[in-house]
Amino acid sequence: MSKNIIITGTSRGIGFELVHLFANAGHNVLALSRNAQPVNNLHFDNITSIAFDLCNQEDYKKVEAFVKDNWKGSVDILINNAGALLNKPFSETTMADFEHVYKTNVFGVAELTRVVLPFMKSKSHVVTISSMGGVQGSMKFPGLAAYSSSKGAVITLTELLAEEYKESGIAFNVLALGAVQTEMLEEAFPGYQAPTTALEMAQYIADFSLNGNKYYNGKLLQVSSSTP
Repeated sequence: MSKNIIITGTSRGIGFELVHLFANAGHNVLALSRNAQPVNNLHFDNITSIAFDLCNQEDYKKVEAFVKDNWKGSVDILINNAGALLNKPFSETTMADFEHVYKTNVFGVAELTRVVLPFMKSKSHVVTISSMGGVQGSMKFPGLAAYSSSKGAVITLTELLAEEYKESGIAFNVLALGAVQTEMLEEAFPGYQAPTTALEMAQYIADFSLNGNKYYNGKLLQVSSSTP
């Protein structure tokens, strides 16, 4: 049975792969990214791509309108995949830098989840993509103070939402990813070769999004076989 799935950060990497895995499996996908063009170039009847900025309050109204007009007000899965990365020494990381990273990685995740939740019902699933850098006790790397701390914040946010909405039957889980060969990894660790491709990780996330809510709620799963 086809599901209605919203994914953020779909112009490249894991998000781009997720869109096409779900579409090829017959699901309806709303692909959200600041640059809608990469997904628009591939013509699937069940993919809709909208230019969307997590930091722009007006853009959330476009999501609400689409769900009401095209999906009869029903969303089965939300994947908070978009992320902003900053690799900069802490001594040079300003309040504005922190604000920029948190607006996308924390505030945007919270706001999109808040906007989409009224369209979700029992057995729906909210999956947020975090990072091993956000996990307490994991290995940390210099230069990623804003990024990794923001990824820690959404882990706690997920636990809180699972508690607050536990009577609804909606599941909230967070995946802390290790190194995946994406453009973002190359920006953080130039020259590092990750053991996992974007497609391989997307396949795992897609399966977890469809099935993980049967077994988990309010849980952090570490999806990593390497450091970073």
